Amino acid sequence: MWVFGLSLVVMIHLNPKEDDVMMPQRVRLQYEAAIQHPNSIIGCQVRREPMDSTERYTRWINNLTPGQLLTQVFTSYGPTVIMPTWFCSREWFCHVGKFDEGGKGVPEDLLFFYEHIRKGGGVFRVDQCLLQYRYHPQAATHSVLEETIWNHRVRFLEDRALKHWRSFTIWNAGKQGRKLYRSLSPANQKKVAAFCDVDENKIAKGFYTYQESKERRKPQIPIQHFRDATPPFIICVKLDLTGGGFEENLATLDLKEGLDYYHFN
Repeated sequence: MWVFGLSLVVMIHLNPKEDDVMMPQRVRLQYEAAIQHPNSIIGCQVRREPMDSTERYTRWINNLTPGQLLTQVFTSYGPTVIMPTWFCSREWFCHVGKFDEGGKGVPEDLLFFYEHIRKGGGVFRVDQCLLQYRYHPQAATHSVLEETIWNHRVRFLEDRALKHWRSFTIWNAGKQGRKLYRSLSPANQKKVAAFCDVDENKIAKGFYTYQESKERRKPQIPIQHFRDATPPFIICVKLDLTGGGFEENLATLDLKEGLDYYHFN
């Protein structure tokens, strides 16, 4: 991450064989963007090394629209511009509150990004490949437990989206959709009007019973076909994984992302 201001931030490459490599024009182009967007985190497009590592993630990070940089902040991919590409002013960095130095296992980039969004920050991407982003299995990101990230994501979703909705539908009556339902606060569980899906076997069951509920009468949430369901939706279906089938189904509903649905996949 580059932070510009009155003092100089020096980045030292400790291991040239594992570190990311930035293009010569990166600082100039991101600085120019940061001047135009002073309260934003500025990112850029990346090239993966090795080329075939995390292909779906790389397509996602490089091809989000300007609007999706803010609407797709709830997905399992994390920040919509990756941390090695971040560039912002020192003033804004200090306003957000710096990084959580809790140590190994703390998703400090995700927590900083969430706090940045909470404080009204924007996200902007320079649409040029300015970084070679190297994959290596010893990366610090692998030390963060999946459940830790999940819990932070759910709380952020509740704070930024669900609190503004009186009811909503969870798109996916399978494992991920049910896990989201169980992870919600009791108040937000009561807002779930239905699950929806395309799987006829799940739809034929009619409803999902929340057996772990402490209520005497266990909640039963209807399961509907997605065409019969009522927006807004929280979508728990992974993108770019069904040969375009899911994306086509979603497009037929003529909904607006960020208003009628959010991705939480």
